[in-house]
Amino acid sequence: MSLTKAQIVENIQDQTGLTKIKATETVETLLEIIKDSLSTGENVLVSGFGKFCVKEKKKRKGRNPATGEEMMLSERRVVTFKCSGKLRDKIN
Repeated sequence: MSLTKAQIVENIQDQTGLTKIKATETVETLLEIIKDSLSTGENVLVSGFGKFCVKEKKKRKGRNPATGEEMMLSERRVVTFKCSGKLRDKIN
């Protein structure tokens, strides 16, 4: 099961005593800051959690899995995540 944005809002509400509206605004603001930074090509480092990086993918050959037809995939940017050592240790 995945942790949803609504559950994050509830957890913030419970742990800080903020109203649901304020907790929602806080989460939305944080996500907007992260999205804006990534869209400009900036990496986002959250100490003790991990790093979101924007990587450039080159044009390459691909294949449509439904038809098997070969095609060229265009250049694009993708977001990757590398967790911190602290997070890795906590997970393991």
